[in-house]
Amino acid sequence: MADMYAPLKANVHLLGTILGETINGELGEEFLNRIEAVRKLSKASRNGDDEARGQMLAMLAELPDEELVPFASSFNQFLNLANIAEQFHSISRDCDELVCVPDPVEQLLSRLLQGKAKLEPEQLQAELEKLEIDLVLTAHPTEITRRTLINKYANLIDCLSERENPQLSQREIKRNQLRMRQLVSQIWHTNEIRRERPTPVDEAKWGMATVEASLWHAIPEFLRQLSEQVQEHTGQLLPPHVAPVKFSSWMGGDRDGNPNVTATVSQEVLLRNRLTATRLYIEDIQRLTSELSMNRCSDSLREQVGDAREPYRVLLRQLSCKLNATRSYLIERLDGHHPETPRDQLIWQKTDLLAPLELLYDNLMESGMHLIANGQLLDTLRRVHCFGCTLVRVDIRQSSDRHADAIAELTRYLGLGDYNHWNEEEKQSFLLRELSSRRPLLPHQWQASAETQEVLDTCRMIADQGQEALGSYVISMAAAPSDVLAVALLLKECDCPFALPIVPLFETLSDLENAADAMRALFAIDWYLGYCRGRQQVMIGYSDSAKDAGVMAASWAQYRAQEDLVTVCQEADVALTLFHGRGGSMGRGGGPAHEAILSQPPGSVDSRLRVTEQGEMIRFKFGVPQVAVQSLALYTSAVLEATLLPPPAPKQEWRAMMDEIAANSVEAYREIVWHDEDFVPYFRAATPEQELAALPLGSRPAKRRADGGVESLRAIPWIFAWTQNRLMLPAWLGAGEALQKAVEDGHRALLQEMFQQWPVFRTRLSMLEMVYAKSEPNLARYYEQILVPDNLHHLGAALRQRLQTGIDCVLDLTQEQSLMDLTPWSKESVALRHPYIDPLNFLQAELLRRCRGTSNDDLQQALMITIAGIAAGLRNTG
Repeated sequence: MADMYAPLKANVHLLGTILGETINGELGEEFLNRIEAVRKLSKASRNGDDEARGQMLAMLAELPDEELVPFASSFNQFLNLANIAEQFHSISRDCDELVCVPDPVEQLLSRLLQGKAKLEPEQLQAELEKLEIDLVLTAHPTEITRRTLINKYANLIDCLSERENPQLSQREIKRNQLRMRQLVSQIWHTNEIRRERPTPVDEAKWGMATVEASLWHAIPEFLRQLSEQVQEHTGQLLPPHVAPVKFSSWMGGDRDGNPNVTATVSQEVLLRNRLTATRLYIEDIQRLTSELSMNRCSDSLREQVGDAREPYRVLLRQLSCKLNATRSYLIERLDGHHPETPRDQLIWQKTDLLAPLELLYDNLMESGMHLIANGQLLDTLRRVHCFGCTLVRVDIRQSSDRHADAIAELTRYLGLGDYNHWNEEEKQSFLLRELSSRRPLLPHQWQASAETQEVLDTCRMIADQGQEALGSYVISMAAAPSDVLAVALLLKECDCPFALPIVPLFETLSDLENAADAMRALFAIDWYLGYCRGRQQVMIGYSDSAKDAGVMAASWAQYRAQEDLVTVCQEADVALTLFHGRGGSMGRGGGPAHEAILSQPPGSVDSRLRVTEQGEMIRFKFGVPQVAVQSLALYTSAVLEATLLPPPAPKQEWRAMMDEIAANSVEAYREIVWHDEDFVPYFRAATPEQELAALPLGSRPAKRRADGGVESLRAIPWIFAWTQNRLMLPAWLGAGEALQKAVEDGHRALLQEMFQQWPVFRTRLSMLEMVYAKSEPNLARYYEQILVPDNLHHLGAALRQRLQTGIDCVLDLTQEQSLMDLTPWSKESVALRHPYIDPLNFLQAELLRRCRGTSNDDLQQALMITIAGIAAGLRNTG
């Protein structure tokens, strides 16, 4: 039987061979032979050969310090190249049917127009126009791969694509192979680890690089494909203004717990975003000027350009002049100057671009030049509708206590008492009185503290930027209406001329349970209903709720909170947009986006969705234009399907079962994480949690408080640390124990019914299954053996037993022989990496043992590389 993954494996072998040749060229055949010996021993060890495992551990333990870095780098780059081969396989002409599933939009349109739903073509167009999908790019969990390497990886994908052309001549094949060898050599000789921690501006540049290199090209291609599919089914093209997907960013705007993000930083990022957009539009307009040389047009264009022989070019050159003036203005601003160029001479708002481009488009259409109108010009129009003048809209995020402290400092100065000591009713009364007042509240002579001044400077920066450049103001740890009203008052006092959407973020288990009551109280305030104008975003936190209560209890609390929020907003006649704060890992709400969207409560999507795309997941989903097109199609089809064909509401007995599972799950989770006095010492010893602080990943500190314990640790390093030693604990602890108890209590048949009939439960078990498949208790035991004091080993044994309980229970409920039998592609993807990840894990444990006894630059560098390699192999950092 033919191996359906043969093309993928061939590319993995090709890239690995080139890397091997590169290593051989620098370090010699003997070194390469040892790398290969460890890989083979790792593979044998994985298959149960204890002797091979012992030989591999002995080889790793005997490595001299000077060979640690190149040894770790070898396996790290093997994994990165395997990732490239797999990413390319999903867009390859040789992609097998289990990986390259049929186009989800095409499948959905057939169901909508021919199935029970039987939409009329006009209804489908209307539904597509209503779609609002906002993908919010964030810098955390921080992408561990350097931007310079990401560009080289993208070039390798181009080479792999070129090799699929059967018409290549022998000379072209040789040239292709030479280019691949050059790129792999460049990668090998480039330091994988940043020397310095990136700044928030660096992170924003990384995000813009993805937009510029991939999404800028993917959006018009995706919309062209969508339009063609709609036309095939309805006979109607998609109108130019339909842009179901837009992009926002937290990079440069997320200041919650990150003192490095200031008003000055946010303003610089916003200006840089505009500059990048301006440069890209200049290139588009130059191409259009070259193309639109025709002279036939209508009177509307003649009124703008007179009797010019080439009217389209005249208008485009006028637009080009404005864009160039905008570029010069932005460069001066970034250089610290304040040019006095009037805004009407710049391209500052979307309409500044749309008005002339739509005039050209309409003239071409009216003049019968449909083919020309629907070419490059339509692509540019669609880019404007999607990206505006800033490419992304930047969200501002800050913790609720920072706003409360700022107002408290002001009330104390004014002799009104301490706002922080008032109850909720007193806070609301004060805030609403000041929001309705025409007089300013801030005294001119008041000297605020540095913390409060920064809050005010941020609000003034928002007021100066304009609404199109900004997304929303997200309030972390929101709990009451006063948290929202406080932000509104601060914006008002800083002369913000528009109603910026204010988004409460409900994060912990108790916050999620209280979310509906908090929003009901907020909507009971007439002033706020006028402010929000019938639209409200609410953000659901996945990271902190899972860290607080475990994934099973957190996911059920998130589901119930969404249900209740839908009801509250319907009662208030407010259109709700749920903002999902998902991460890349399962412990932070990660997982396949399509399944996640389709498992949301009925009515919770309703044509609108906001979701974070974090760290390395941005690169995996959107880093290559062809892959980005697929990801955009998945999001669009899932949101449309969840709106028009929502999942069934759960049966009452399913709800009762989930209530019981959630309660038992959180008890089992907290029994370990909160109440076992050995847990924190075990965690610190068995994982590289302490060493992660030295890794120059992102601009955000690893802890909210420098002196705090696990409770103060951010969700990202919390997940990342357990990912590194392969126990993956936060993504499953408590879940398997609760499921097993339900089975023991006689509910096995009910659980299997839920798995077969309820998308929510099926998705949760599928995510658990993937986590279990990536967990490696034997590797975690090895970390324990050489890093953890003997008196704590009992806890490791108990945790591994809990892991096995969960695995056995899930397999029993899904009726599979082994994990991920129902998702063979994902299973193959995990298996493909084992021979390369396992040695890195064993080496990392050895390096941790050495590092904790001494300080050595080679040891530290090699350790950082193993951290990067394991993250690359597992394809998530947290």
